Amino acid sequence: MVVTTTKSNSDEQLRSTFASRYATTSLPRFKIPSGSMPKEAAYQTVNDELMLDGNPRLNLASFVTTWMEPECDKLIMASINKNYVDMDEYPVTTELQNRCVNMIAHLFHAPVGDDETAIGVGTVGSSEAIMLAGLAFKRKWQAKRKEQGKPYDKPNIVTGANVQVCWEKFARYFEVELKEVKLSEGYYVMDPAKAVEMVDENTICVATILGSTLAGEFEDVRLLNKLLTKKNEETGWDTPIHVDAASGGFIEPFLYPELEWDFRLPLVKSINVSGHKYGLVYAGVGWVVWRSTEDLSDELVFHINYLGSDQPTFTLNFSKGSYQIIAQYYQFIRLGFEVIIPNKNFLKGQDRSLFLYDQISGISK
Repeated sequence: MVVTTTKSNSDEQLRSTFASRYATTSLPRFKIPSGSMPKEAAYQTVNDELMLDGNPRLNLASFVTTWMEPECDKLIMASINKNYVDMDEYPVTTELQNRCVNMIAHLFHAPVGDDETAIGVGTVGSSEAIMLAGLAFKRKWQAKRKEQGKPYDKPNIVTGANVQVCWEKFARYFEVELKEVKLSEGYYVMDPAKAVEMVDENTICVATILGSTLAGEFEDVRLLNKLLTKKNEETGWDTPIHVDAASGGFIEPFLYPELEWDFRLPLVKSINVSGHKYGLVYAGVGWVVWRSTEDLSDELVFHINYLGSDQPTFTLNFSKGSYQIIAQYYQFIRLGFEVIIPNKNFLKGQDRSLFLYDQISGISK
């Protein structure tokens, strides 16, 4: 949220012309009114001021979803008063989140088997998802360094200079040095070779982007995995990769399913994605998925029992709305996994072929 400063002129008044039919007195601008007003007057006052906002449908700056189908709007309004953390009170909502995590993990090719279990959580956008993923990397690196009897007070993370500001926030808030690979003219994404050169024993992970905020470009995660694997073998380190797929995670699997960037690459340990971007959900939802339970430290998971049963949570906040989770699930089952891909003769002017892929299925066996 924007940082707000208090005003010295706290006696400034607010007058609403069209609300005057309901209220004859003005409102203090920065103080709570001394008395109440008719509901019609409150509505008219707020509604008139909001007319000066821009039209969300014309907002191309924040690239978040601004329209959903009326059927989903109905689901949202029916659940807008549900607090997501009350899992005992709203078990079906919790089940829908579990299904979404399973679907996303499967979409990103998380390994699934009797001895392998991916794990994930819903978040308030990809910013929180990145904070959680970064914390998991930092804590795991610190634990290993303590076990080895080595210093653990100077962690760093390697990224490209094109990362979104939330990575700078993570580094500053959680005291991790941000080592940025500088961009070059005509090449506006992180160079994997330069990134690997910057990795040292204090690097908790290399963060790569699938869908740069600057131009939407994908970074070469496959090459990064290859080069970093070689360096790990030479040094004895086990530096992992995180993929920030906030902008591309709900695009790439449907357009370029053969491109390897996700859990098919061994060093990719976690992935975040924004549901409120091309997940086609109103702002307020993101996701982070870890390759396995081993990649998320148990000490970061809080177990609460305020309402009776054990509720494991990993989040920076507590209360939050349920409707974005419900809306995400609606979109998954509404749209499925139907992709249009050009065939080999497409560039020769021939008709495009249609390929219907299997619908997204759960991670559970």
